Amino acid sequence: MPRAVVAGASGFIGAAVCATLVEDGFEVVRIGRREAITWSDPTLIAAAVDGAAVVVNLAGKSVNCRYTDRNRAKILRSRVEITAALRRAIAGAENPPRVWLNASTATIYAHAMDRPHTEADGRIGEGFSVDVARNWEREFFEGELPRTRRVALRMAIVLGDGPATNLLLTLARWGLGGAQHDGPWFPHRRYRGIGADPSGPEIGPPTYRTKGRQKFSWIHLDDVCGAIRFLLERDDIHGPVNLSSPQPSDNARLMLTLRRAVGVPFGLPSYRWMLEPAAWALRTEPELILKSRWVLPGVLLNAGYTFSHADLVDAVLAQKTRG
Repeated sequence: MPRAVVAGASGFIGAAVCATLVEDGFEVVRIGRREAITWSDPTLIAAAVDGAAVVVNLAGKSVNCRYTDRNRAKILRSRVEITAALRRAIAGAENPPRVWLNASTATIYAHAMDRPHTEADGRIGEGFSVDVARNWEREFFEGELPRTRRVALRMAIVLGDGPATNLLLTLARWGLGGAQHDGPWFPHRRYRGIGADPSGPEIGPPTYRTKGRQKFSWIHLDDVCGAIRFLLERDDIHGPVNLSSPQPSDNARLMLTLRRAVGVPFGLPSYRWMLEPAAWALRTEPELILKSRWVLPGVLLNAGYTFSHADLVDAVLAQKTRG
């Protein structure tokens, strides 16, 4: 039985990926803070990786929090240090895995309303969230691993029975499912760059007059698992790969779809001056819904991957049916 090593196995995405790997005949070894193998034991990590067929790293502190200095440091450190630990283990393995899939994020791309980003022509953004992604991928691709193919999974927002979808559906049920509008707000430093070469201005937040039409790139959890299964078999694919539906939406259409899914005919729109205090109360950041993420899966489409849920309405209804 081939062995798959999974970091971040207990999360929303990790649990589904583990189930997929078990279904495909893998023995799954989990690494994490609450697993039998923890990050404090490099010897056990090295033993797990040596002889494994596959390593999948999905670990990292959730970005659904306030970007305080402490949380900013944890978000960056959890991604970079875990990736570095796995890279050292793979580099020292006598029989290294043939493929290493490491989570990344489509947030690495710039706010875009003019054109979509693909792996070939995407425009890298600036500021805290982008710097986290840049440092994460830099650590992942550092050094030579000649016998291990590396793929960075630039994931868009994942729909399914997870926190993002459930929160949005709840807002729609409460009549708060209108479009979210950007606008001016008091200056702060939470979105400033981070890492060895921080990017962007020190003072923010950036303001874009999107009028609720900021792009919403997404992918259903079924296609995250399907794309991982696909990428494991495609020895010709390496480097960054966008995990996103080929049919991105925008914020207004997303909220309309959610309202229809829960049978609520109206939804109050919300503006930045409303979202900022609400986000403070919920201990999260407005950036998560106000940034325009417009991403297309160029590599997957060119390689012939077929999406199970390419359409937003289909994806939301599939989740509602399961729920």
